[in-house]
Amino acid sequence: MTANISSDFELPAWLPDAVRLYLDHTGDGVSLRALARREGRHASTILRQVRRYENRRDDPLMDEALAHLGRVHAARSWTPDEEDTLPMTAAVRPETLLNDDVTIDREARRILRRMSEPDTLMAIAPDMEKAVVVRTFPDGRTTRTGVLDRAVAQAFALKDWISCQKTGRVSSYVITPTGRAALKRLLDADQRLKDGMAEAAAPFADQHRIWDERVIRDDEGTGSRRLRYNAAESPVGALARRRDKGGEPFLSADLVAASDRLREDFEIAQMGPRVAQNWDRFLTAGDRGGFSGIGPAEGPRAARERVAAALRDLGPGLGDMALRCCCYLEGLEVAERRMGWSARSGKIVLRIALMRLKRHYDEVGGARALIG
Repeated sequence: MTANISSDFELPAWLPDAVRLYLDHTGDGVSLRALARREGRHASTILRQVRRYENRRDDPLMDEALAHLGRVHAARSWTPDEEDTLPMTAAVRPETLLNDDVTIDREARRILRRMSEPDTLMAIAPDMEKAVVVRTFPDGRTTRTGVLDRAVAQAFALKDWISCQKTGRVSSYVITPTGRAALKRLLDADQRLKDGMAEAAAPFADQHRIWDERVIRDDEGTGSRRLRYNAAESPVGALARRRDKGGEPFLSADLVAASDRLREDFEIAQMGPRVAQNWDRFLTAGDRGGFSGIGPAEGPRAARERVAAALRDLGPGLGDMALRCCCYLEGLEVAERRMGWSARSGKIVLRIALMRLKRHYDEVGGARALIG
């Protein structure tokens, strides 16, 4: 018996990242450590996300959705040289997961609003092609308030908008806090559109997912490595929001300003002809004395000289943390691992480095240098 799978072998665009990690681990056999390196996260975080979906396989809708996604995920690596059929371990239902997130959002506005009412649940059976939303009133009466396709219900389960309350001949589901938050976000967007304020909301809750890459050249200039960093916020900005035991900010405003000044000069320095300027020579293992800021553009050249002077003044260790966290935007955990330090020691070293950096800028001139 073979599986009936679409020829494009594409996973839905709305699929949560944790589900993709689960499929990569269970379908392709990618190790948790390899996934952690790829995503720039700790291996324990990847393990929790994978186990979370594995433990939910007793949910009928979740099991059906993950089984279908597993077949689609396997089909993506299928080549014509292999047999023309793909094995399957479970019967394939005629429907497939929705690829249209617009349809999912439209159904969410209708169904989740009903499921958020008191004493309301969604019921579905293995032989039912549709799920029904039922509300029970105080006098014992029940009424059907909504009907949705099974594929939509599977998408709700994968997005953690609903959770299975009881399994059996008829399984029941209730709305989750994540589902209520999704409904509120959709209704708020509709209200903004109705009021003529259709601008997109600021994605503060998703800023930790905004990643980018920076190419770092080696000392000889013959090779390079890619560094992943959070493009929405620097590690210093995240650390500045923390509070110490006395309730004071862990990093004062003047220390954050010193970090911003170093990063600004660092970014300006990349605008000149030497875009691939190697700064790794300022790390502990590099040759600190061999730097030469040569370039025809006066603005970038002056910025390179300012960064070089600041890193030389900080010295080994402190200069490493300033360059990695303020300029390369490496996270504290990554910097600690590269430096071989114990966990949670990087924030202390970074604060000391910023204090020394502030003193350096005070000594060379408190006024902020003009850009360019």
